[in-house]
Amino acid sequence: MKLRPVIMCGGSGSRLWPLSRAQYPKQLLALTGGHSLLQQTVQRLDGLGDRLLEPLVSCNEGHRFLVARQLAEIGATPTLVLEPEGRNTAPAVAVAALLESEPESTLLLVLPADHVIRDGTALVRAVQVAIPAAEAGRLVTFGIVPSSPETGYGYIRSIAGDGDVLAVDRFVEKPDFETARRYVQSGSYFWNSGMFLFSAAAYLAELAAHHPDMVEACRLALGDAAHGTERREIRLDAGAFHACPADSIDYAVMERTDRASVVPLDAGWSDVGSWASLHDVSDQDAASNTLTGDVVAVDCTDTLIRAESRLVAAVGLDGCVVVETKDAILVAPKARAQDVKSIVAELDAAGRPETQLGREVFRPWGSYDSLENAAGFQVKRLTVLPGAILSLQLHHRRAEHWVVVAGVARITLDDQVFDLRVNEHTFIPVGAKHRIENPGESLLHIIEVQVGDYLGEDDIVRFEDKYGREGRTD
Repeated sequence: MKLRPVIMCGGSGSRLWPLSRAQYPKQLLALTGGHSLLQQTVQRLDGLGDRLLEPLVSCNEGHRFLVARQLAEIGATPTLVLEPEGRNTAPAVAVAALLESEPESTLLLVLPADHVIRDGTALVRAVQVAIPAAEAGRLVTFGIVPSSPETGYGYIRSIAGDGDVLAVDRFVEKPDFETARRYVQSGSYFWNSGMFLFSAAAYLAELAAHHPDMVEACRLALGDAAHGTERREIRLDAGAFHACPADSIDYAVMERTDRASVVPLDAGWSDVGSWASLHDVSDQDAASNTLTGDVVAVDCTDTLIRAESRLVAAVGLDGCVVVETKDAILVAPKARAQDVKSIVAELDAAGRPETQLGREVFRPWGSYDSLENAAGFQVKRLTVLPGAILSLQLHHRRAEHWVVVAGVARITLDDQVFDLRVNEHTFIPVGAKHRIENPGESLLHIIEVQVGDYLGEDDIVRFEDKYGREGRTD
């Protein structure tokens, strides 16, 4: 059978705020090296051999350009399934299964995009062990060999099976500490990793037996895309997908089927569900500190400090988390790292924008960083990717001044087209049609000064847009 990786790239990672934001979530962040968690997930597949098919990546429609850009950086050419809203993992995998033209002969390897696995070779070995069972119709999950009693994970209880493939007795919700300790001591329990291997046909059959309404809703959401299209982006119908029940693979299928198996996996795994768990899987100094960025730490122990944009200095901290970004700083005891989610909820309730976006906002063409703003003016730094082009647009209530500080900018200003080079500038009057293009092979950086009585991002009229955003403000 062929092997299709299905990468689950949804979720917001709110427990890793302020680095992770709703519009730039943790799976897109480089938390443990030079590549993002998404990129690392795809790179782990390299050892699976000739049977490997191109990945299918399920992601939020609002993240599509960021996901596509990161995958292009590592040479991956996946199909993106664009979800108008999150409906959990069971519908996402149902859509992936329905897209397979030969579901009986295709195995789906379901992998979350936001996990850390230190030993990628161990994962490849576990997948190879699981393949015969999946080819025989079993629905296989990968159970993490527990290293300690953890109350933040669900557990899987196993019973005797065929070699390294064990039968699943039951799935267990997150336990209290004493129960988790007994589970670990017994040797029969594994942490639930949320990773799976099964044939597309077997998954659809089990899902249809227990949730036929979910299968039908996914068929409707796919529409014609389910019939062998070769598109690199598949956009689900919003109304049909909204009507789909939201459920996880565990609840919808694995806890109900009599075909569940588990393969033990000991690979340095973490779901990076909090700053404390990131500290556990990160490099540490002799005092058990993880220090990232411009950090000076004196007499600190067992502490994670991350500086994104400026110097962070700390004295005498023990068991703490300090995370600095351009627009927010988090300080917390490491033991309360899970409670960061309550901070995000409080900020959301107050209507604060910091849960959605960082100061640097990413767009299909690059990004902009808001350096300064006050009544009547705003200063931004625009970074335009090589070959990228902004929409042809105008603003009703603001004028703009542009100064090129790196690269070459090709400017459209009403009926004029001209190039600006370093230390050259131009003025965009209120109501003028304008556009920026980067015709070069290096990044283009522009300092933009906006002046007007209203500077909101919704003061924009698009006439042409390479990225299909006409009429939108993003």
